[in-house]
Amino acid sequence: MSSAAVPIDPSASRARRLATRADLTGYLTALCQALGADSYMLVAILHDQRRSDVRIVASNWIYDATLLVGHHRIAMLAESAQAAALGFRPEPLVTRAAPAGLGGEDARILDILGHSEIYALRLNVGRQRYFLLLSSEEPGILDPHDVMRAQMRCCYALGQVPELLAATAQQDPLSDRERECLYWVSEGKTSDEIALILGVSGNTVNTYVNHAIQKFSASNRAEAVATAIRNGII
Repeated sequence: MSSAAVPIDPSASRARRLATRADLTGYLTALCQALGADSYMLVAILHDQRRSDVRIVASNWIYDATLLVGHHRIAMLAESAQAAALGFRPEPLVTRAAPAGLGGEDARILDILGHSEIYALRLNVGRQRYFLLLSSEEPGILDPHDVMRAQMRCCYALGQVPELLAATAQQDPLSDRERECLYWVSEGKTSDEIALILGVSGNTVNTYVNHAIQKFSASNRAEAVATAIRNGII
């Protein structure tokens, strides 16, 4: 694919209109279309004194991919040695080759789910650490020069809205108890089993879970769990 033939500005007008999370999704979707990529994931790595958290700021990965790969492995992809800094030629991670640092089963899952080739890009946006994962179903589809140019444009566009990114990355509406209950729901536990684990009543567990469902504007437990996992909350 010729770099000259690829319009790697998914429209400057979109970048100028980045005011909401929907705008961010539209911008990254257009970026993928311009490159010929199938999927994107914008990740923030948050650090405090106790731990480091992965927050998925925006993504079009299917739920199964996020769930099966897990946030720990997503962090490893983002912070791998192949994650390209700005101005350096990016090198793809080809999951079919089961690269070093990525377990064979994890690589196979990524490949099956349509992430056969992944570019990990470091983004300079204020003081927060952001990474953009771009992937395609077939290796060799993406041109490294186009990817490098897209990384520069993306840094510029996102650098105009650091508050939007920070607010999205930090977004966690759940209380500690709500998060804990939703985590055990994601592990397949019933309300009665969660009640035994936490030493509370089943009604109390249901109340916490229902609060989480309402805060995520979800229709049921499964949807609330999916939203929490997608956003790195559990």
